[in-house]
Amino acid sequence: MGHTSLEKIISLQRNPANIRNLCILAHVDHGKTTLADCLVASNGIISSRLAGKLRYLDSREDEQIRGITMKSSAISLHYSHGDQEYLLNLIDSPGHVDFSSEVSTAVRLCDGAVVVVDAVEGVCPQTQVVLRQAWLENIRPVLVINKIDRLVVELKLTSQEAYTHLKKILEQVNAVTGTLFTSKVLEERAEKEEEKEKEGEKPSGDQVYDWSAGLEEVDDSHLYFSPDQGNVVFASAIDGWGFSIRQFAHIYSERMGIKKEVLLKTLWGDFYLNMKAKRIMKGAQAKGKKPLFVQLVLDNIWSLYDAVVIRRDKEKVEKVVTSLGVKVMARDSRHSDPKVLLSAICSQWLPVSQAVLSMVCEKLPSPLEMAAERVEKLMSVGARRFDSLPEQTQHLKTAFLQCSSEEKAPVIVFVSKMFAVDAKALPQHRQRGVLLKAQTHKLKTCPPTLSRLINMQRTRTDLVSLSANMENLTLKDSKPEEEEEPKETFVAFARVYSGVVRRGQRVFVLGPKYDPAQGLSTLPEGCSASDDVSEIPHLSCCSMENLYLLMGRELEELQEVPAGNVLGIGGLEEYVLKSATLSTAPACPPFTPLNFEATPIVRVAIEPKHPSEMPKLVRGMRLLNQADPCAEVLIQETGEHVLVTAGEVHLQRCLDDLRDRFAKIEISASEPIIPFRETVVRPPKVDMVNEELGKQQKVAIIHQVKEEASQGRSSDTLHLDSSGLVTLTTPNRLATVGIRAIPLPQEVTRLLESSSEVIRTLEQVNMSLREGKSLDISVRTLEAISDLKAQLESLLQGRKWRNAVERIWAFGPRRYGPNILLNSVEGYQRPSVWQCLSRGDKASEATALRDFDNSIISGFQLAALSGPMCEEPLMGVCFSVERWDVQSTAPPQHQDSVEDDSTDHEATAESNMEGSSETSARGRVAASSDCYGPVSGQLIAAVKEACRHAFQAQPQRLMAAMYTCEIMATADVLGRVYGVLGKREGRVLHEEMKEGTDMFIIKAVLPVAESFGFADEIRKRTSGLASPQLVFSHWEVISSDPYWVPTTEEEYLHFGEKADSENQALKYMNAVRRRKGLYVEEKIVEHAEKQRTLGKNK
Repeated sequence: MGHTSLEKIISLQRNPANIRNLCILAHVDHGKTTLADCLVASNGIISSRLAGKLRYLDSREDEQIRGITMKSSAISLHYSHGDQEYLLNLIDSPGHVDFSSEVSTAVRLCDGAVVVVDAVEGVCPQTQVVLRQAWLENIRPVLVINKIDRLVVELKLTSQEAYTHLKKILEQVNAVTGTLFTSKVLEERAEKEEEKEKEGEKPSGDQVYDWSAGLEEVDDSHLYFSPDQGNVVFASAIDGWGFSIRQFAHIYSERMGIKKEVLLKTLWGDFYLNMKAKRIMKGAQAKGKKPLFVQLVLDNIWSLYDAVVIRRDKEKVEKVVTSLGVKVMARDSRHSDPKVLLSAICSQWLPVSQAVLSMVCEKLPSPLEMAAERVEKLMSVGARRFDSLPEQTQHLKTAFLQCSSEEKAPVIVFVSKMFAVDAKALPQHRQRGVLLKAQTHKLKTCPPTLSRLINMQRTRTDLVSLSANMENLTLKDSKPEEEEEPKETFVAFARVYSGVVRRGQRVFVLGPKYDPAQGLSTLPEGCSASDDVSEIPHLSCCSMENLYLLMGRELEELQEVPAGNVLGIGGLEEYVLKSATLSTAPACPPFTPLNFEATPIVRVAIEPKHPSEMPKLVRGMRLLNQADPCAEVLIQETGEHVLVTAGEVHLQRCLDDLRDRFAKIEISASEPIIPFRETVVRPPKVDMVNEELGKQQKVAIIHQVKEEASQGRSSDTLHLDSSGLVTLTTPNRLATVGIRAIPLPQEVTRLLESSSEVIRTLEQVNMSLREGKSLDISVRTLEAISDLKAQLESLLQGRKWRNAVERIWAFGPRRYGPNILLNSVEGYQRPSVWQCLSRGDKASEATALRDFDNSIISGFQLAALSGPMCEEPLMGVCFSVERWDVQSTAPPQHQDSVEDDSTDHEATAESNMEGSSETSARGRVAASSDCYGPVSGQLIAAVKEACRHAFQAQPQRLMAAMYTCEIMATADVLGRVYGVLGKREGRVLHEEMKEGTDMFIIKAVLPVAESFGFADEIRKRTSGLASPQLVFSHWEVISSDPYWVPTTEEEYLHFGEKADSENQALKYMNAVRRRKGLYVEEKIVEHAEKQRTLGKNK
């Protein structure tokens, strides 16, 4: 097919029934970009000879060098299938785990996905991740099993063995899909059971719970990949061939006279051809016969590879070429590389683009077929449910489903990411001057006689225009340097869900917290985006200055784009940070946020080489933050500019972008800042040499720790008893608090960490209830909150946790972290944090908060945010407030005068209080006369100090961030892989051999602190035969005590008096303290008199 004109694509955009929005998803190095090259070559954009070598959609230099995709790129293709013409908006996405956020941005804009799986490696970790992402976004996948040539050339399998291997890969992919489906069905069934219980229907008798009951009723046949359903293509993109069973069914139905429908059902499966009866029979495996797929399909491909690549049999190749009826050019047949001849034959016989694109057109849905469930999921943001949205908002669902391009249809656009483009690459800036520069350069470099001839042939008018342009060029060159630097402009990567987007059109930009109900009640009816909307929160207006068609490395200007298309929008950089919803209707809700699989964990501090260039760095980091969906940019309390990325490769790309594109200055990046957490554990039962600690010994150690903890601290305000209770009095002697630190069970910590969104929602609901506002909460959110409460109750069992869940005062840090503040104060019944679950009479009768209640919470939040070991956040600690006495203060009149005449010191305390406890200003406590007085500030400081001392009274431990590491390696390099893992404190969880291959899959955990340079070291040590995938997994307690000193006789014997063998936890803790500028207890010089001079050394 020849090159498609822009006019043709514009005309195809108007028919949404024939539009397919699809993305290519796969594990790293499974052949996504090579497959995309073959599809792009089918439109004549690149040469078919260069497909797979050019990697057209990898437009960045570092992508070409590393050989991996780092960003998602879109291109529009035209394809004729039967008598219909289709427009395919293809998005190629990265497979590397560091860039999985780019996959999320691509998946949101698509209706279907092509999942590519390597025929040798099979289902890999990232394959499972992308299948889950497609499932979460409700998009339909089709499968391409790629690199089948490796089964012939590398593994040297027979066609029968290859068939068995391909069957196993299909089973693996379907197993992943089946797991996702099963979990969904069981969730829905559990919801129905709960509804029945609420309605009062109780199961009769002792019913045994049958977990599989819901699965038989639901039809899941359409979910699975099967060649006979037409949603699987077998391919080798690098050799340019691919086929679906339909193509072979069509070929053999003509040759053998068997109906095409029969062949479609029997070509894949346990069927064989009975030559005597000339019938297709079942039971090939039992009878030891060749399955039809092997006999009619694979044998042909294997014999072609045998003739062309393995044996290079010219006579046989000629026979094959004539029998297939393909034309091979003489230069291809004479080429020294047999792969050139092979791809010349295969690309005509079984072109991969035809197989994949026809499957896409038949099996993937058009924008008109969007599921109602997906629309509701997109529109129900946060705690809101679809039914609770305003009526006008619910009516927009029909606009989504109709995908209408009429004049009256509301415009709804979702921007999934912003990407930076060099201003020179924009179509409106493609000056003729640039071409002229090139022409004049050519004139200068060509020989003098030739240049004279060219000059003679030029007409006078040409020379006049040339000189005029040269004047313009010289004028441009003489401008100051700042203007000459190419400015980075941002283009929004977006999709139109409804209406027609026109150039220059004004639309509302809906922030993620925008509430359509509030917008509709405030704005006048029939309000348009050109009106003033400054008073409505999270709503602004902008005009779409330029519309672009995304064509891989190039952009084409458009005047309008109808519904159902993917496009680029210029001029939004001032209004959209990373993603946003745009609409002409204020009733439209913001779309649900994107599901990001990778967690940004690797931090580096960045500074310019020359301090004077700091403003450029700040601007560059702002641009980088906007251009990368996953990177985070923040300024720490220390004043450092910190960049947070998903992994080492991602970090390297961000630093390169900052140097070369956004800041354009020399920068220096610190060593990666490793995050740690601080926690307390139960007193150990054994010492460091695994000897059991006697009762006396253990008590002695605890007393020793307590004595150390209480040394050097003022005893008149602080008291620490032997049970670990810390009692602290404020400096003005008006308040006393008693706090005890208790380690939370591991399961509770994990639950709190995974439920941070639910806890955040719970906090918002409680805040609105304290303010007296009514909030419409979705049933799903209430269920999530009650589930969290029930799980906490089931996990916090035992005497010391009795009634603990009801007594929870707050979560921290930042009000949603994995630490708990418990109310164990006698006689203080405060409103429960779970009050939203029992709204109604109970909530209204709830006891009021005591004065300064918020000060206790603020003190706890500050303590949980930076622990005493190395100022890192706490994790898995419960602080139980067991005493809280506030002495009656002076009368209110006197208090007012005290507040008026307060000293500077008190004013500072007051401002600190306001910063750390914003919510108290809004709470009911605001009515208290001394809410922001000095008592409040002193109480916050006292609670914070008491929490820190209570923490230090328990055995303290550091928690390290851990990666799960999946390594695929051959048997001969297995030992080296284990060596590298052992050196870096890694722990192997399990290893298994992949059936049918000599590859092992090793699953291990590795501290993030030890992971830098790990991938490079593995590759070097194994000569590139093993490659790891690192994904952040969990936090793990480092077993060694950073403050440990030998106490028992056995420990003295084993470790010596100084115990100077390296303690892992102490090493990490001192490194963090040194970086933060805190005091580090270490001896720089020991036994100075023994040091020898250089003279004596000679």
